[in-house]
Amino acid sequence: MSGTLYVCATPIGNLEDMTFRVIRTLREADVIAAEDTRNSIKLLNHFEINTPMTSYHEYNRFDKGRELVSRMLAGENVALITDAGMPGISDPGEDLIRMCYEAGVPVTVLPGACAGVTALVLSGQPTRRFVFEAFLPSDKKERAEVLERLRDETRTMVIYEAPHRLVKTLAELAGYLGWERRLTVVRELTKKHETAWQTTFARAVETYREEAPRGECVLVIAGRDPREIIAEARQEWEKMPLAEHMANYEAQGMDRKEAMKAVARDRGIGKRDVYRMLMEEE
Repeated sequence: MSGTLYVCATPIGNLEDMTFRVIRTLREADVIAAEDTRNSIKLLNHFEINTPMTSYHEYNRFDKGRELVSRMLAGENVALITDAGMPGISDPGEDLIRMCYEAGVPVTVLPGACAGVTALVLSGQPTRRFVFEAFLPSDKKERAEVLERLRDETRTMVIYEAPHRLVKTLAELAGYLGWERRLTVVRELTKKHETAWQTTFARAVETYREEAPRGECVLVIAGRDPREIIAEARQEWEKMPLAEHMANYEAQGMDRKEAMKAVARDRGIGKRDVYRMLMEEE
């Protein structure tokens, strides 16, 4: 029988957030696949875990992934950890998990800390619907495409950023989302100097230009008010002649009755009003 991949969450700052189950699993596994063994050895030493480690990271994820899958198919159990938080979230662990499923290797997750979810809950922003973007792409074209998609995003947005890039990223986001958009800047999660600052892009940029931020940051950004999007769309429709608006829908295969209903919805008026206005134009 094959072994199992245990996806183990580790603390994002405070070591007391380590779970008993993760400690036991790390001790019992045949090998621990760690993003950075130099970093993880400190964690393992703290909890007196002596299991052998091997590196598994962005630059060896496919070759080492195949090796780890072969070991699990031979019966070994592998515990996967990242530098902090949940493996597989903005992390090459997702590739290893997929490779395990393709090879028929069982996978299980040991829950624990995750910076994105922790910051979201702490932020005070709406949590029912959210979108996780992790780090924005470094490629300019790809980055612009992501930012453009976020322009009209109505869900709360969660974005990671390093302190030395924070001011530039805040200003860039403000250009797409608006300088007065509300957000919470969360820093040093679970650590002694943890902060969650509810502010606007304008104030955040001004503040951090004067005093450089420290510690890894999570930006939790309020989504756009859907009513604003609807109002803007109606303004655009209202600029178009009603007959042309009708013709757009009829060209899509709608009959006249269906087109009138769609036009009324777009403009926020009644279907009878559309009929009356069309008659007046004729």
